[in-house]
This record gives sequence, structure tokens and C-alpha cells, in this order.
Amino acid sequence: MSAAARDVPTAKAAAPRLRDAATLILVERTGAQTRVLMGKRHAGLKFLPGKFVFPGGAVEAADRRMSVAGPLDPNVAAKLLEKTRHSSPDFARALALAALRETFEETGLALGVSDCGAPQNPPEGVWARFAATGVYPSLDGLDFLARAITPPSRPKRFDARFFVADASLVAHRTPGVVHADAELVELVWTPLDKALELDIRPITRWVLGDLAAAAHSGMDRQRKRPFYRQLRGKAWRGEL
Repeated sequence: MSAAARDVPTAKAAAPRLRDAATLILVERTGAQTRVLMGKRHAGLKFLPGKFVFPGGAVEAADRRMSVAGPLDPNVAAKLLEKTRHSSPDFARALALAALRETFEETGLALGVSDCGAPQNPPEGVWARFAATGVYPSLDGLDFLARAITPPSRPKRFDARFFVADASLVAHRTPGVVHADAELVELVWTPLDKALELDIRPITRWVLGDLAAAAHSGMDRQRKRPFYRQLRGKAWRGEL
């Protein structure tokens, strides 16, 4: 390489496109103990291989078209729309539905009600399979726990909203979804403190702490929600 070529500055690679996403933390309470559902990602995946995560993924167009049996709590919807370019309740609704769809797709667990009949004319794909279980998705039992934006240096970037719901809302379980060749190869119900001993990312660790703090204060739906992102190369925690 010539000296002139070495002197030419290299263009900085553009950060991956930021995608809206949603994650669901299922909580099971037995006496004084609180357990959460976590899944181990396949070791061959490019994003977070082998890590324990909560089920979740990017919002899809079909999430805006799926019908629900019960709406989001207004306080939850309002918090979801804070500090976003979106002002429509339909966007908050799509985020919550994405969390339910991803949970069903990755774990086989369908959250909702089973006494309203199956949803009519669901979007093709995952939502059609969800409707075939006879469960109607319902959002009124979901709470919004935290928001986090993936740092620009990551290969995939998400503007993720972490939802939380009680395990009693699971109305159907499809077997065989989690296996050695699936996106999630293992599911575990783990106590909150033991979850910190798993192979998890820092954001997962922070959100587990947020869940413990919110549960301790009674999960007031008007409470402030943490908002994690990177500013000027440093981790930053704000509030919504």
C-alpha cells in the first residue's frame, strides 16, 4: 500500500438501523418467591449467542393488524409513547402485541383469554398459529417495565421495550417449540437472584434489578420507568 493510500481516512461504518422491539418477562409468584422465565439462545446465532434472555424481537407489520380482547392500561400506553416520535395508541398496542407474538413464537406460550373464542381473520403466519390455539390475545394484564436502546457498535440494534406479565395469563402451551435446533434451546424458571448467576448481558441484569425494585414498590402503573441508552460513548440511565 502506498503512503498516499495509507493517508486516506477510512469512512466510518454506519450504525445498523434501529428497529422497534418488544420483550416479555413472565413472572411466577409462589409464596414469597418470585421466578422469571428465561431462555438460552442457540450458540450459532449471530446476536447474543448462548446468552440467557427474555423472549422478544422486532415489531412486525402484522402486529398492527391483530385484534385484542382487552386493551392496554392507559397509564402503560402513555409511558410507552414518551420520548418517541410516535403519538398514536396504535403504536403502543403494536409493541405489546409484538411481545406476545415473540413469546408465542419462541416458547409456545400463548397469553390471553380462552373464553372469547378464537380471533377472526388473524394476519397470516405466527398470528394465525396463535389464533389456532383458541386464545385471544389480551393486553390489559401487561405492564411496561423498562426501555433500552442497543449501543451503535452492536451488529443489530433495537429500541426495546420490556414488558412484564404474570404467568397466570398463559392460556395455552404448544409443546416442542424449544429444542436443540430452535432459537431458544432451553427454558428455565429461575428465582430473581439466581437469574443474575446465568450468562446474561448487562442490560438483562439491570432490568432484573428494575423488576425487583418495581415489585417491591407495588408495581404502581404511574411510576417512572427506566430508559437505558448510550450517550457520548457512555451508558446512560434516564426515566420516562
